[in-house]
Amino acid sequence: MADTTGRKIDPAFATDGQTVNFADGFPVLLGSLASLADLNTRVAVPIPIGRFRPNIVVNGAAPWAEDCWRRIRIGDVLFSVVKPCDRCIVTTIDPETGQRPDKTEPLRTLGKIRRDRRGGVMFGQNMIPENAGRIAAGAQVEVLEYGPPNVMLMSDGEAEVA
Repeated sequence: MADTTGRKIDPAFATDGQTVNFADGFPVLLGSLASLADLNTRVAVPIPIGRFRPNIVVNGAAPWAEDCWRRIRIGDVLFSVVKPCDRCIVTTIDPETGQRPDKTEPLRTLGKIRRDRRGGVMFGQNMIPENAGRIAAGAQVEVLEYGPPNVMLMSDGEAEVA
């Protein structure tokens, strides 16, 4: 997209005035199939990964492991994992049909188990690429740096880990 359509990434997370053009708030959104599988054990009707609109989908890690990733490499590209993704009502819409099969899910269930410090409902991790390069389906994800979980895990409405 043309440079004139860019928006600045939140300066709390970006450096050097980085911008995003075609994305919502960050250039890349990572979703995990293991985390989705855990979520799907808690809802009446399974939610497909497409409802979360990730650019990159990973498989093979433990559920919610991505909450502790701070820097990863996929193929030639290094990514800063900067913050969890605050989810909105769009996740309740089936992207294939445009219908809302359940007006509350997955937000209701995620709200019971995953929140940030402000109370936002979280699924996935926003990332910023540090360099240009290629990634491909089937590429290994190498975790280069870890940190404490960036999402509060909830149990019966109470925070367990922050």
